[in-house]
Amino acid sequence: MALLVGQPIRRVEDPRLVSGRGAYVEDIQPAGLLYLAFVRSPYPAARIVSIDVAAARQARGVVAVLTGDDIASVGDVPSIPLPFAD
Repeated sequence: MALLVGQPIRRVEDPRLVSGRGAYVEDIQPAGLLYLAFVRSPYPAARIVSIDVAAARQARGVVAVLTGDDIASVGDVPSIPLPFAD
C-alpha cells in the first residue's frame, strides 16, 4: 500500500468543473424536488410557548410546515453526539 499522507493527489475532475462542463449536486433538479429548511430558536434553553406558522403555510411554494407538535408521534430521534461539540 502506497503512503498517501502528505502526498499530492492528481485531481481529474477539476478541469471540467472549473470550465463549466461539470455538474454539481445543486445543478441536478429532478421532477418534484423539494427543499427543506429548519428554523431554530435563537434563544438557547428557551421555553417555547407557541409557534404561529399560519403565514409560512400560506407562502407561495410551501408544501408543508411542521412543528414539534406535528411530529410528536415519531418519538425520540436518536442522535450521535459530536466529539467536538461539548
